[in-house]
Amino acid sequence: MEHVRNRQGERAHLVRRALERGVTLVEILIVVAIIAMVASGVAVFALPKYKEAQVKTAETGARVIRSAVQDWQRVNNESTCPTMSQLVQEKHIDSAANTADPWNEAYILTCTDDDVIVMSKGPDKKKGTPDDIRVPKGQLAGESG
Repeated sequence: MEHVRNRQGERAHLVRRALERGVTLVEILIVVAIIAMVASGVAVFALPKYKEAQVKTAETGARVIRSAVQDWQRVNNESTCPTMSQLVQEKHIDSAANTADPWNEAYILTCTDDDVIVMSKGPDKKKGTPDDIRVPKGQLAGESG
């Protein structure tokens, strides 16, 4: 009987010691490494989708602004380009609408006698590079390429 009580006491002591031990540094590092791997996997898939969404948002914004400029030209019987503030003040663009591209740069408006071109410098924020977004698509008058 004494022998059984001794084993139970020893077992209880081992369980108590395991519970008091806590978490080791190695265990924490393993968990952090797993979290980092999951986060990097999400970033690999999510980042390209985010960039695609920014480009689509810029194209949509450019189309909306182009339409507003064309509307302003019809109303005012003009072929020149208005400023963004004119478009907002004269309610061709909603005052709550964002008039900058997704990279927080102003859209570039170019008006010719027969067309309105709205451009964003794109993610690199440099004019004249391949990532520029232009509505309608194509080349500006006078550009070669």
